[in-house]
Amino acid sequence: MSARTVLAADGLPRRAFTIAELDRMVEAGIVGPEERLELVHGELIPLTDKSARHEILKRELVYRLLRGLPPEALCAPAAGWRLAPTLYLEPDFLVFPAGVRQAAVTGRDALLVIELSGSTLGYDLGRKPALYAGEGAREYWVIDAARRVTHIHRDPAGDGYRTVAALPAEADLRPHLIPGFSVRLADFPED
Repeated sequence: MSARTVLAADGLPRRAFTIAELDRMVEAGIVGPEERLELVHGELIPLTDKSARHEILKRELVYRLLRGLPPEALCAPAAGWRLAPTLYLEPDFLVFPAGVRQAAVTGRDALLVIELSGSTLGYDLGRKPALYAGEGAREYWVIDAARRVTHIHRDPAGDGYRTVAALPAEADLRPHLIPGFSVRLADFPED
């Protein structure tokens, strides 16, 4: 297989793209700027539209993160994250040290990565932990928007995490790398 192909999830080869090529496709109008895509090792992955539950959780998390994070931490909602020439992900929240430019944040720099998940729960719990762990992201949360269960992944090891736990909405969610911050999904309004 040449350097210009990628083995897709279905086992068949596909032409591999780079972030630079994706940028040029947007500039040329081939891909619309409003299209939500991720680039996973050269493979373009279209993202689904966000549900009302997703948007409620996002609104509440934005409010709590911006009010509760210490000044040493910044939060980028819906961050486009360029991790490698062929790896571009769009977590719902990327929390990183204030002294690091957002464009320069590496996986190891990330204090917390959060995905709010609905129809993409299988992808967010299946393929994405390997991607984030492989880049060194030390804490990754997947919040199931329908059930309000948070899947917490910690301690990356190669292509996965050593510690994974599912916590109910009533649990105090406390990121290990952000002392003093906590949130409870049970405190969020339903609509």
